[in-house]
Amino acid sequence: MTIAAIDSGLFRRVLRRHAAAVVVVTAPGPAGFTATSFTSVSLDPPLVSFCAARAASTWPSVSAAPVVGVHVLTAGQERVARAFATPGIDRFAAHESIGAWHEGPHGVPLLDGALAVLICRVVNQVKAGDHAIVVASPIHAEHHNDADATPLVYHDGTYVGLG
Repeated sequence: MTIAAIDSGLFRRVLRRHAAAVVVVTAPGPAGFTATSFTSVSLDPPLVSFCAARAASTWPSVSAAPVVGVHVLTAGQERVARAFATPGIDRFAAHESIGAWHEGPHGVPLLDGALAVLICRVVNQVKAGDHAIVVASPIHAEHHNDADATPLVYHDGTYVGLG
């Protein structure tokens, strides 16, 4: 018995109904991209994952990086999300869009002003269709101390803040 998958157009329309936190993943190079596929995987040991398009211009840098940064964006960082989602540009040269950044441990670019940041050691990459699932172990973490700071969320094709 063959069970057929739904077509990609319907799949895309259905997933637009799913609200997801917005992160920017960075790697030495510098390289980076916007993702909504970030999630925790395990508490013991601590593991997280995100997905990346294998055809993306940033994939060679991300796939070769032993360490990456994951930045949970604040509601005020929509311009950052849009800059890192724009193909064909030097995202780190667009300072007016992404704000300040600096090189962190292991050469990982760190964006200033994020709600939370994890620096992670990549432990596995799994091919999954046209993407790769990257599993990583956090080796450093920091978070915004402002109780009023809210995350940036992507829902139905729009960036929104919670609260």
